[in-house]
Amino acid sequence: MKLLDTALDRAVVAGYSRVGYRVRAASWPDEDPQPEVLTGRTVVVTGATSGIGAAIAAGALALGGRVILVGRDRERADRVRADLEARRPHARVSIELGDMSDPHDVDDLAARLAEDSVDVVVHNAGVMPPTRTESPDGHELSLATHVLGPIRLTERLLPQLAASSDARVIFMSSGGMYTAALPVGDIDYRSGEYRGARAYARSKRIQTEMVPILAERWADASVMTAGMHPGWVDTPGVAESLPRFGRAMGPLLRTVEQGADTAVWLAATAPRPPTGRFWHDRRPRPMNYRLLSGETNEADRRAVWNDVLAAAGL
Repeated sequence: MKLLDTALDRAVVAGYSRVGYRVRAASWPDEDPQPEVLTGRTVVVTGATSGIGAAIAAGALALGGRVILVGRDRERADRVRADLEARRPHARVSIELGDMSDPHDVDDLAARLAEDSVDVVVHNAGVMPPTRTESPDGHELSLATHVLGPIRLTERLLPQLAASSDARVIFMSSGGMYTAALPVGDIDYRSGEYRGARAYARSKRIQTEMVPILAERWADASVMTAGMHPGWVDTPGVAESLPRFGRAMGPLLRTVEQGADTAVWLAATAPRPPTGRFWHDRRPRPMNYRLLSGETNEADRRAVWNDVLAAAGL
């Protein structure tokens, strides 16, 4: 199975589609998290008002967790909560509003979350603006949403995470990051022609490369830090931002539940996975494929980390 799994991963289309998921999932029954394993634990999910985020919330609730939905739109959040409560009448679901690209929103959100315990944070919020757009503090929007805001929020929540018996932080990346090299010296995408899909891939590359560094940084708080990508998933974001891709790949796209699976597994499986790794379909994966994006050296990773620290105000 290991050889087949690797072959699927390198084949991309087969591995990232629902075909790859179904083949791999056949070997998972003994690996599924135990029923109610998240009972007594609080799971924060950003970008939880649709698609993969809503599916992650549903998966955490099904395992007994208390879930906090984080999103920007109250009406959409209310709809997701109503749907989740209809599926699990005694579920504990709450809503917090906040824009992950806005540092003031992030700080306010962290202050509200800090009023209670936090055990797991899944950073799933995502954007793909068609033209270059900046966050309130002047950073490219994809970078702010996928990298700066999530790191800032986690830093603010470290006391709560350190108090948890098993803290976990999960970053939702994208297989598209494999096509992007680490943008050393230009994390804000100020050079070259701007393309939304490229900005998305660049920011996800930065996010992924920061995972080992963040794992070291948060080790004293005993946080398990993981990055992952969901494969190719049929989400509202794909339909809106990549319509041609969505139409071409339609029958092969994964369901949102399939896309959410590894995030839920990382949040709940025991024993907890090793920290600082990148995952897809419940297995650790390379962070780079040399033919697509080259290899990242440690000096470049640290240089980008220093830029991220400054941009995040840390």
